[in-house]
Formats: sequence, C-alpha cells, structure tokens
Amino acid sequence: MTDAPTRPRADLRRAAERYLSTPADGIETRHAFSFSGHYDPKNTHFGALLACNEESLAAGAGFDDHLHLDTEILTWVVEGALSHRDGHGHAGVVRPGMIQHLSAGAGVTHSERNVGGAEGPVRFVQMWLQPDEFGAAPAYGLRKATPSADGLTLLASGLERDAGTEALRLRRSDAALWLVTAGPWEALPPLPEAPYRYLHLTAGGLGYRTVPGPQGGGRSMAPGDSVRATGPAFVDPTAGEDGAQLLVWEMHSPVKYG
Repeated sequence: MTDAPTRPRADLRRAAERYLSTPADGIETRHAFSFSGHYDPKNTHFGALLACNEESLAAGAGFDDHLHLDTEILTWVVEGALSHRDGHGHAGVVRPGMIQHLSAGAGVTHSERNVGGAEGPVRFVQMWLQPDEFGAAPAYGLRKATPSADGLTLLASGLERDAGTEALRLRRSDAALWLVTAGPWEALPPLPEAPYRYLHLTAGGLGYRTVPGPQGGGRSMAPGDSVRATGPAFVDPTAGEDGAQLLVWEMHSPVKYG
C-alpha cells in the first residue's frame, strides 16, 4: 500500500470482502487488513491503522490470555457485553456505547471474552493503531461515550488539541477516533480533516459522493462497510432511513518504520 496519499480518494470496502477467520470455537473474525495467516502485501495498513476486526464471540467463547507489544487497541461493542482482564490488574466490562483503550506499551497479556452468563453473542469492532511512543508502561481506559448533540463525539485522541478533554488518551500524537451519528436522512456533521481518514459504519446506512463536484460518483454503505479516504474525498455524507452510526479515524501520518 502506498504510504503517501497521491490524490483524493474514497476507497469503499464491503463487509463481505473482509478476510474471515475462525481462530477458536465460537469465535468469528472478519479482518480489514492482512492478519495472522492471511497476508496481502497491498493491504497491510491504512494511515497508522494496523487492524480493524469485526469480532463475534458466542456465549462462553473468547480470546484467552495473549501478549501484545507497543500497540494501541481500541474496542467498540455493537451488541452484547465483553469482559476484559489483563496482566496488570485491569478489568472491565465493555457494553454498547462504551469505548475501551488498551495501550500495550512494553508488553501486556490480556483476555477478551463474552461476559459470563450471556445467552447470545457479543459483537464488537477492535482496532489497532501504531503508537509513536514505544516501551512505555501499559495503560488501560474505559469510558461511556455520550453522543454529542452535534453528532460528532471524540472518543480517544493523542493530539495536543484534545488534551484535557474526556477523550481517552492515545500514545499517537497525530491521531484521534470519533463517533459520528446522524438521524434518518440527515447530513452528517462536518468531519475532521486529515490526510488519512478511516470510516467504519457500525449501524444504519449512509450515502456519499467520492469527490467534490459533478464528477463525484455516488456510493452507499451498509453496516460493516468501510471507506479509506485520503485528502478531501468522501463528500456530502447523508444518513439513510435508519440513521447512521460510524467510527471515524482522523490520522495525520501513516505507519512509521525504523
């Protein structure tokens, strides 16, 4: 994948195009990027985003303890409840409308499971972001996200601009994660501008044009679809008949090597 955006583009990826894996009984994962046994050299990341997985854990299922290093892990639950525990004593239950942040730093083991006693699955989106601070002590955060009246809610950020807000603090100084909402047939609020924007629709429907002007083709999104937008692409987004809820990454630089 090209690291530097050469022209405005809104690259639509359908949910059904994601790579499907079943790493253990009761677990189904759909990957947006190369992951584990699936490798596509043209699809390893976008901006600073390394993974965006749609996860479904059946009742009683989950990921047992495993290790992460120097990764910012953000989790948004769509349905059900997710139980988190890690080797540094942090524990929490993530429910719809909550955002969880695990900063792996120098190394942390953690487990993520469908909450005990659940009768149905837990469905969630988990995103991995490359930090620009390495080897720090692991950190954990969990907060309820109350949607803003203007439809643009800051969930997590590493930008100095957002210091002192309620947003969870990322160890990436030029990236932020937003929750964007709109009612039926409403235009979305103005989205943050950035060279790289990753948009993942979690509920409802959405229509947009690819670029400004009459040459911008019309596209539509359903839950699970995503758009990788560079520059001023992704124009005039409007919610469908059921409204829209989406997660939007604002990223000002790509993955950094070395």
